[in-house]
Amino acid sequence: MLLLFFRDKMTDKQGTPDQLPAEKGQGGAGATYKLAVFEFENFRGKKVELSSECKDVMEKMQRVGSIIVESGPWVGYERPGFTGEQFVLEKGEYPRWSTWTNCLNSYSLSSFKLLKVDSADHKLHLFENAVFEGRMMEIVDDDVPSIWAYGFQDRVASAKAINGT
Repeated sequence: MLLLFFRDKMTDKQGTPDQLPAEKGQGGAGATYKLAVFEFENFRGKKVELSSECKDVMEKMQRVGSIIVESGPWVGYERPGFTGEQFVLEKGEYPRWSTWTNCLNSYSLSSFKLLKVDSADHKLHLFENAVFEGRMMEIVDDDVPSIWAYGFQDRVASAKAINGT
């Protein structure tokens, strides 16, 4: 679909990867992050590999047509500087823009951040009413398959992450 918006010569050959400056590439719980961004759909054209956040991938290529998340997860942003619509990209292949969004207004990504998952001490407060008011339920370190069992039958109107991710 991106080719409908841009007119450039498309190559059948995958480009040589550009390695952007990387930090340690480690996230929470010792995870390694790696993302490959391609200029054209179906993993063709110029390739840029990321192992740390990137404020503006357009400095290295003209557009983002497809993505392979080798390890992550990552957050892709519609515009440079981590602004605009956000899309969570988990491990897998995204051969065209419609695989990371169904929004017709967001057909490209320009910046990427690691989504660090910290396995230590999670704490979440759920509130019955907006603006963190009303009854509160605290979730600590465990998955809660049903909030009904904790007395929140009808709704949760606000939530506050106290600790963790």
